[in-house]
Amino acid sequence: MIIEANYILGNTVGGARCDDSPVRRFAARPRRGGERARGPRTTAAVALAVIASVAWFELPVAALTTTVPQADRPAASWDLSWLSVRDRHIVDEAGRIVVLRGFNTSTLLEQSVLRSPLDDGDATMMERDGFDVVRLAISWGRLEPQRGHWDSSYFDAIAATVQLLNSHHIYAVLDMHFLDWSAAFGGSGAPAWAALPLAPNLHLPALGDWQRHLSPAIIGANTYFWLSPDWQSDFMQSWQRLAQRFRGDSGVAGYDLYNEPHAIPLPPIRFERDFMWPLYAHTIDAIGAVDPNHLFIVEAELIGSYGTTIVPLQAPNLVYSPHEYTGSLVPPTFDGNHVPLDEHVNQGAGEARRVPAALWVGEWGMSATQAGVTTWIDDALDAFDSAGAGWAWWQWREDSSWGIRDSAGHTDPALLRHLARPYVAATPAGISIAAVKAGGGLLAMTVDSSYKGTDIDVAWPAALDGPPQVSSTCTLESRWDATTARLSISAVASSASCTIAVT
Repeated sequence: MIIEANYILGNTVGGARCDDSPVRRFAARPRRGGERARGPRTTAAVALAVIASVAWFELPVAALTTTVPQADRPAASWDLSWLSVRDRHIVDEAGRIVVLRGFNTSTLLEQSVLRSPLDDGDATMMERDGFDVVRLAISWGRLEPQRGHWDSSYFDAIAATVQLLNSHHIYAVLDMHFLDWSAAFGGSGAPAWAALPLAPNLHLPALGDWQRHLSPAIIGANTYFWLSPDWQSDFMQSWQRLAQRFRGDSGVAGYDLYNEPHAIPLPPIRFERDFMWPLYAHTIDAIGAVDPNHLFIVEAELIGSYGTTIVPLQAPNLVYSPHEYTGSLVPPTFDGNHVPLDEHVNQGAGEARRVPAALWVGEWGMSATQAGVTTWIDDALDAFDSAGAGWAWWQWREDSSWGIRDSAGHTDPALLRHLARPYVAATPAGISIAAVKAGGGLLAMTVDSSYKGTDIDVAWPAALDGPPQVSSTCTLESRWDATTARLSISAVASSASCTIAVT
């Protein structure tokens, strides 16, 4: 994720120069010699400063455009079609709308964070329950441990994990993961060399999990990254090298450019407009120069639960990926009221439309010990279905109440069963979803006159304890594969509509 950004303060951003802002012009105006502040003038000055600040935040920002060349894709591998974005939907090579549902895994991150193994048994379980994607968290620090030197063994480890998933018909999303900036500060993400020499790493246990967010060393490094093209150039070179490795691999769904970017201590609105979205555009250009074949996934801001400022971004195969923790980590705490959760999912869908991009929820989850967790999961799944969004649960294997399995391999079957719903994994034109029964057991579709006979792929989880039964007046053929948890249905193209029910 080698192009230098030129959008630090003082450079042109979105058609407006930051150093020409009303705030800067007002603050820079010298006081005449001997002039003393007077009450009315001081009041007026403060009022003007407030007005200027508000105006600066509300200045329009021009849309961003990338220059990615046309895709040049070899034949698909592992029976995993190349994915694209069309009309804000992820689609396969047959033009079917694809829904990616699965899990996150931190197995390839640094030892400084909670991580667990991922093995063939994990991939087998995911495949048998109908899941088709893993968001694979990777570390810039492990890619480029020494500046200008990349660790080939880590690239090999990523490739081996991707191959393991692909062998079970599971796509990989490569996620450049950040947590508290760097493993050097107890988190994950940036290399140890990407640090400011004089900024102390303070530990304030009284602040709990927030103490690392507020450490001067973390704040300083994070701010330097966003304000300067220096480290960004290395970041993009690492993305380019990774993309070169997977350029011809259809089993990689796409690249998640930067996990949970945040503004601390920069002002949120201007951070998103002047720094976050330009970095996305420059990184897409950098990756696209060596690999135009994959999805480009951009995220909402870390505190995007309160809204992310959108700068329209013109790029091929673009996916918008907010994270959903409303009710679990983000207030209000879930008490059975699904409205805040629904509103936030709708907010993310609206932001995706403004980008414009397909919508995919890259992280969501709740502790299995939290009250109402199964109701919250069902409400979230209904909201994602209504928004047409796939998702990845945080996470598959973790020694906590958030994981489906722990590092020893013990599984939470109740949690897995709630996530393993049947769904239409690949939907051709002319097919619409009529009903899905929470917890499984029923999936109904309607077929209209625009349907041309292309296979409908239904994920039918092994957790449902029974093979699917298809009933319809227009079904031509259905094929069930218990290993891959896929039911392929071919219907008769007709001028009349009909219904297909899977039970």
